Amino acid sequence: MNNGRIRKIVIVGGGTAGWMTAAALSKSLDLQQCTVSLIESDDIGTIGVGEATIPTIHWFNSIVGLNEKEFVRETRATFKLGIEFCDWARPGHTYLHPFGRYGLPADGVSFQHRWIKAQIEGQPDNFEEYSLNTVAARAGKFAFPANDPASIHSTLGYAYHFDASLYAQYLRRCTEARGVKRHEGTVGRIDQHPETGFITALHTNRGEMLEADLFIDCTGLRAMLIEGVLKVGFDDWSQWLPCDRAMAVPSERAGRLEPYTRSTALAAGWQWRIPLQHRTGNGYVYSSEFLSDDAAAAALLGNLDGKALADPRPIRFRTGRRRAAWSKNVIAIGLSGGFLEPLESTSIHLIQSAIAKLLSLFPNRDCDSHLVAQYNRLVADEFTGVRDFLVLHYHSTRERTEPLWEYCRSMPLPASLIDKERHFAHSGRIVLSPEELFREPSWFAVLLGQGHRPGDYNPLIDSIAATDNLAHLKRIREEIRFAAAKMPDHVSYFS
Repeated sequence: MNNGRIRKIVIVGGGTAGWMTAAALSKSLDLQQCTVSLIESDDIGTIGVGEATIPTIHWFNSIVGLNEKEFVRETRATFKLGIEFCDWARPGHTYLHPFGRYGLPADGVSFQHRWIKAQIEGQPDNFEEYSLNTVAARAGKFAFPANDPASIHSTLGYAYHFDASLYAQYLRRCTEARGVKRHEGTVGRIDQHPETGFITALHTNRGEMLEADLFIDCTGLRAMLIEGVLKVGFDDWSQWLPCDRAMAVPSERAGRLEPYTRSTALAAGWQWRIPLQHRTGNGYVYSSEFLSDDAAAAALLGNLDGKALADPRPIRFRTGRRRAAWSKNVIAIGLSGGFLEPLESTSIHLIQSAIAKLLSLFPNRDCDSHLVAQYNRLVADEFTGVRDFLVLHYHSTRERTEPLWEYCRSMPLPASLIDKERHFAHSGRIVLSPEELFREPSWFAVLLGQGHRPGDYNPLIDSIAATDNLAHLKRIREEIRFAAAKMPDHVSYFS
């Protein structure tokens, strides 16, 4: 059986996806038994706008052995408690999608039904007051989650903002020290087995030939192996997510170092703002059907709160996913496998999730078809769940009159999203599959933030008297206000 084990792996492409993959493999494999090589060219740039993450980043940093303090220092990271959405539901309106849980530690999903019951019974209230993450973020505070499950601080969740290029460099240093070999160059000829179609070797512009049993395609939107050679096809989702361009520019840090990402709806898309220790990341995601590149660059530069540190850089993309993320002996990880715009900071998560699936379903040299099918099903389901969550934001924007937003309000929706919205409208329930990335608190925050209102709640909540329910909700608000007031200022972690 050991004769069928994979002995050589080649990762094509560096950047965040390539070096994250190399870091995970170098930690999981015995590099004396299975070599890992990475080929990249300094002449080929990376997109590198993935500076905001979600809490699943902790899992990845842990499995590759990163020390959090060192990671924060090396990547100039800041902490992130959630994402603020400005002018989405309607102009002048803001809400925050927090990473923690609502209510007290023991409330669980019952909180949302308690809150809905109070609303239906005529008690006007702001749901954001029931999230410690949200109240702390608004106040510029931060604290690490508590291990004590009875503590209100156990409801906290956090991620990071970091410099993606520094992250890739940091991972490269760690990974090369473990024995991964980097090859400088670009790929020219690609050899395939005449019978199986498996890729057998890559030839570089420097005259090297890299043979391998398994190839990881981290070539970004070019998808050199998975699409360029194997031609697996692409499912285009632009009918639901019409933005196909981004203009990105860094700026000088200005104002308070906020512990959250900001997304502001604009005429033809939305603008991100990501605060780092040394600068602020900014970008305008937009639809080229409704806005020119020059107009997007001008709008972005006009909306900065600090001096631009470079010229705006244009990025073109197509939203969707490869019909197969794994074909033959090639696995696409990162943008080569699909692109979902960074509205909910999922790009780096989708990289690490693909890596986790690879580790779980790691193959022999024959790349068993059952493993391949399972991997592709899991990747497809995850992309679909994230897609629906993003589409929810777009089609629920009610009062903007620009053509893009009129299109989004009237576009036919995926059946899976229609089903979720109907459940929430009819019963206050959020119906999710076990594999979905975004859980009940996230859907609750965005559904309410975008103006969706449930007409009912779980009938079991009627066993709680209205006065008792209101008293419980009041206690939650008071505990959260008190806890947030005692938390340190976010900036104190970087002074």
